[in-house]
Amino acid sequence: MESLPPNYPAPAGQAALQTFLAFDYGTRRTGVAVGTRLLGTARPLTALQAQGKAVFALVEPLLAQWQPDALVVGLPFHPDGAPHANTELARRFMRGLHGRFGLPVFGVDERYSTTEALSQGADQAHVDAVSAAIILTQFLRNLE
Repeated sequence: MESLPPNYPAPAGQAALQTFLAFDYGTRRTGVAVGTRLLGTARPLTALQAQGKAVFALVEPLLAQWQPDALVVGLPFHPDGAPHANTELARRFMRGLHGRFGLPVFGVDERYSTTEALSQGADQAHVDAVSAAIILTQFLRNLE
């Protein structure tokens, strides 16, 4: 598994990674977005309604449809940057994605992504997917 610290460019040799799926992991809902390095943009797709390992069964068809080169997962932190219980849950989700699907997985600091999604006008039904798009856009901006 590969994990990027916040605001850190992708390791050398990662230029071949062009298409990404991003996840705003939650214990009840997980937002999903897709984006490309070429355009440097992301768009919200859906929110997966599943708990625990059941979410992976919902991820699989998205991987088949979009065929991403890598995955990005938002890592929640306290405002001061300290990890909390959900940080470890998101890291566990990252390990699960990598172990099940074998794709590179990158972690991105997702502090305030939900607040930003709401400020952009996302409603409760779409906030998780919009948050995933914000996370992916941040990641794409930091690629070299």
